[in-house]
Amino acid sequence: NSKAQSTIMDMARDKGTVEDLELEDVLLTGWSDVKCAESGGPEPGVGCAGRGVITAINFLEENEAYTPDLDFVFYDVLGDVVCGGFAMPI
Repeated sequence: NSKAQSTIMDMARDKGTVEDLELEDVLLTGWSDVKCAESGGPEPGVGCAGRGVITAINFLEENEAYTPDLDFVFYDVLGDVVCGGFAMPI
């Protein structure tokens, strides 16, 4: 029962670039220590949503979000293939 989480892409737009973000700003810990980050994407009708997914995953990797103590990592992404497709394995 909390507010929707801000997305990595929205925060990057607000700050000017993804390099200005901190991991603590985008990776929130919730119930039972579940960690969550939302990638977000471009404004509807502008650009490719895949860019948001790629940017978010790169940001999380570069900032060492994938720590050995994680049991599972889930990616909940769109299943459509509008601009290259998310159906490909990551």
